[in-house]
Amino acid sequence: MTLREQWIAFSTIVRKEITRFTRIWVQTLLPPAITMSLYFVIFGTLIGSRIGEMGGFDYMSFVVPGLIMMAVITNSYSNVVSSFYSAKFQHSIEELLVSPTPNYVILLGYTLGGVARGLMVGFIVTLMSLFFTDLQIHSLWVTVSVVFMTSVLFSLMGFVNAVYANSFDHISIVPTFVLTPLTYLGGVFYSISLLPEFWQGVSQLNPVLYMVNAFRFGILGVSDISVVSAFVGIAVFIVLLYTYSLHLLVHGRRLRA
Repeated sequence: MTLREQWIAFSTIVRKEITRFTRIWVQTLLPPAITMSLYFVIFGTLIGSRIGEMGGFDYMSFVVPGLIMMAVITNSYSNVVSSFYSAKFQHSIEELLVSPTPNYVILLGYTLGGVARGLMVGFIVTLMSLFFTDLQIHSLWVTVSVVFMTSVLFSLMGFVNAVYANSFDHISIVPTFVLTPLTYLGGVFYSISLLPEFWQGVSQLNPVLYMVNAFRFGILGVSDISVVSAFVGIAVFIVLLYTYSLHLLVHGRRLRA
């Protein structure tokens, strides 16, 4: 395929993915906004007023970056895993695989579709947070870079899950038993400085902790971990997952009937 033809294939996949989740926005974009608003009310307003400051900021301001990142992670992941598995289940992915479209174009198309949904939901949740607190961006470059890279990472994770899933039940296993615990224990609602030294060390094994804290640094200018380490870690995971996802596409053992 020529570069122009590859671009047409890529843009078509991305457009299809964006159309897919915007057409059913009541199911894809509205629920995260409502859920996060409840978090803002319960944890930020009701409980936060009793907790007081954390990390030098009022509790509402402290948890907002983590809640935004949680929405981005969940929606980036769920968009790709549900979309690609549906294509595999309906055997429509086989038509794409036998076409001249390069595997990396297919992978990048689905990934960017997940990124688009993750960033769109993150933007909506950010707008909702403005009703509860004032956001002052400490570093726009760090904020945008971290949220984009995190969205790419979890879109790729969703792709891997979709390839290995054998039923619709399987696509909910990882979000339930992996993503949810990692996210809730990833410093969204608390600073790990409050934990005993042993548990601080254990928490540092959680990759979500680095993403949440790097994003919090971009907004508030405070972080429990090294921002440089967070960027390096996210970049390494992206490269590994991209390489493995491409490997799965090339071999296609779990994709063809």
